[in-house]
Amino acid sequence: MGPAAIACSKPRPEAMTPKGRTPTPPTPAPASAEVARLLDRLLSLTSAQLRHEWQRLYRTNPPRRLSRDLLQRAVAHKIQEQAFGGLSQAARRRLQTLARAMAQEGEVALKASPGQKPGARLVRQWRGETHCVLVLDDGFLYQDQRYRSLTAIARVITGAHWSGPRFFGLGAQARRESEAERG
Repeated sequence: MGPAAIACSKPRPEAMTPKGRTPTPPTPAPASAEVARLLDRLLSLTSAQLRHEWQRLYRTNPPRRLSRDLLQRAVAHKIQEQAFGGLSQAARRRLQTLARAMAQEGEVALKASPGQKPGARLVRQWRGETHCVLVLDDGFLYQDQRYRSLTAIARVITGAHWSGPRFFGLGAQARRESEAERG
């Protein structure tokens, strides 16, 4: 039996569409042309003008030794954020959690497969045995032991180096979904 991954979590309702219907792409914001014009204008601003833009947008002085390139990028980000919206509340919470963990522990274990939701189960048949992995917030659980990556689990199962996502069929699954969206 070839690599297979079964995620036992329910599909997100926003990802489902009625049978035979293609999801409607989002319509571009009317402000897109104006934002593009503002971003193009940033290229011609002097460092002093970029610092002024920073003060206007962030309502604070920029760091003293911030390069012109980073000033441009930060101002561009703020312009786009104001026009199109910033990070979701969930993303902001996740970043705050990671920052606190990094400050306390000095290192943070990131989920190896960002597409997998905590609670999902990955199942793989290997040499007549079925192996189940539970996706956690900060890694994976296999045979009552925590792992930071699927690759580490694949090595335990096979005794050889494998790409963990590929071993559990996630690489091929992502490619198939991507091709289906384009085709």
